[in-house]
Amino acid sequence: MITRRLTAAFIIALVISGGFTYWLSQRFTKNHPVATAVVAKSQYVAAAANIEPGQAIKAENLRMVDWPASVPLPGAFTAPQALIGRTVLYPVSAGEPILDRQLANAGSGVGLTVKIPDGMRAISLRTDEVVGVAGYILPGTHVDVLVTLHLANIPDPVTATILQDVQVLAIGQKIEPDPEGKPAPATVVTLLLNPSDAEKIDLASSQGAIHFVLRNGSDSGQPTQTPAMMTQLGGLAIPPAEKPHKAMMAAAKPYQVETFMGPNVKTDNFQ
Repeated sequence: MITRRLTAAFIIALVISGGFTYWLSQRFTKNHPVATAVVAKSQYVAAAANIEPGQAIKAENLRMVDWPASVPLPGAFTAPQALIGRTVLYPVSAGEPILDRQLANAGSGVGLTVKIPDGMRAISLRTDEVVGVAGYILPGTHVDVLVTLHLANIPDPVTATILQDVQVLAIGQKIEPDPEGKPAPATVVTLLLNPSDAEKIDLASSQGAIHFVLRNGSDSGQPTQTPAMMTQLGGLAIPPAEKPHKAMMAAAKPYQVETFMGPNVKTDNFQ
């Protein structure tokens, strides 16, 4: 009799605990719904390994990566065929989806040419470590260009700013700056110019000495510049020799010189 009562009590307790557990699970599910939907994914073309600027893309440089379909990537590629042969303008890390803005236009070539926009030109000027601001003119920096020359109607040299806010494309054969910002001394600086400015700087380099003035990267102002002349150097300028005053010249008295040649005497008058 006692065994039956214990069995019945056990069954009743089991039913009650099961019902209570079910009630708690339903309540928790309503308050904290679990998302069971599968996240939709897209696939984009990415770099299989690091790709450096100026490198032409090959098939082995590419792989496909999954990407959330809810976060599309404008300019990304869904098939690798469209990228093969294109040249990279900026560094691309392994696994990073490749975007169209990171690539040169198809057929634009390789190396420095891919960094020259339509309608612009690249011109190289010889320099030295001092003219190149001790090597701190790097690819991507901006400079003003100065020329020092002698003009036909001015005896003293003149220095003038002929171009402002000019982008540096390359230093020597380097088209990318040092990642750590280290100086890069070189004997040639390549500038990005429009055709008209390229003519000006070529003419200036044939007439006088070219110097570069490094600018702040965020400073794009182009104030009006007045050429610098020797007379503006203050005490460093050598004053011209003074001419004799007219009054002093007028005060000079005439004089005579007599020359004796045997019995003859010759007299000359001088002012």
